[in-house]
Amino acid sequence: MEQILLGAISLGLLWSIMTLGVYISFRVLDVADMTVEGSITLGAAVCARMIVSGNDPYLALIIAFFAGTCAGLVTGLLHTKLRIPILLSGILTMIALYSINLRVMGMSNISMLRMTTAYSFVSDLFNVSKTIAVMILGGGMAILLVLFLYWFFGTEIGSAIRATGNNLYMVRAQGINTDSTIIIGLMLANGLVALAGGLIAQSQNYSDVQMGTGSIVIGLASLIIGEVLFGKRSFFSRLLSMLFGAITYRIIIALVLRMGMAADDLKLFTAITVALALSLPRFKDLKDVLKASMKGRKSNA
Repeated sequence: MEQILLGAISLGLLWSIMTLGVYISFRVLDVADMTVEGSITLGAAVCARMIVSGNDPYLALIIAFFAGTCAGLVTGLLHTKLRIPILLSGILTMIALYSINLRVMGMSNISMLRMTTAYSFVSDLFNVSKTIAVMILGGGMAILLVLFLYWFFGTEIGSAIRATGNNLYMVRAQGINTDSTIIIGLMLANGLVALAGGLIAQSQNYSDVQMGTGSIVIGLASLIIGEVLFGKRSFFSRLLSMLFGAITYRIIIALVLRMGMAADDLKLFTAITVALALSLPRFKDLKDVLKASMKGRKSNA
């Protein structure tokens, strides 16, 4: 059981970086960006191809991040310059990335077994197992990214991106180029998603062209669980809650599998979880309406 929990926590830390990317697009920019499903595979494909070609695994992660920003740039340009709706722009980029990912890998999947990864250095340095190495590297990068994002969104351009998501027309009235803020936000979001893809691929020692399927739902599930369980007190706490949300989601999945749920039903379970979590505000409103109705009846009586 302990090994299962450690595995869930280590995997959750890696997916938390992807959740931070989803948070930027879904909450900060207030858009539904489907590019995520292609950019996470892009990061994995770039890392796998570079590692099997003999390149440094840390350099592969940096290149994966910039590859993800390019994917976000394409979606941003389609939306802002060609005026294609953001949902359709993300879908178009996601579809294009499927072919690009196949081109990058040269095949549908690449194995990295017995090859040096980013975790190999950490494992040798601290003389720990790979699971612990994943927790050290993944947790360290996740915390550093939270600190960076907290600083970045406090800068002038970061504040403009946040304001764009809150009220697009007010920001335009202030003379800010909202096309630029949207593009930068999408680039940063997909860069983080691709970085997470590279870390996940190195953790599982392979990259597959289908690994991004359903990743947007996993990201949303982690995001919503984090917000519901760990609150929305401040911007920093929201960023930090993405880490705890991703870890909690992975622990839930591990426990559900332990209880006997078929692996084929995981995506259905995740979809139901997200739907229920998104519906919580609606249930709360209905509860308030019922309370108000009951009070009205008592006062009339």
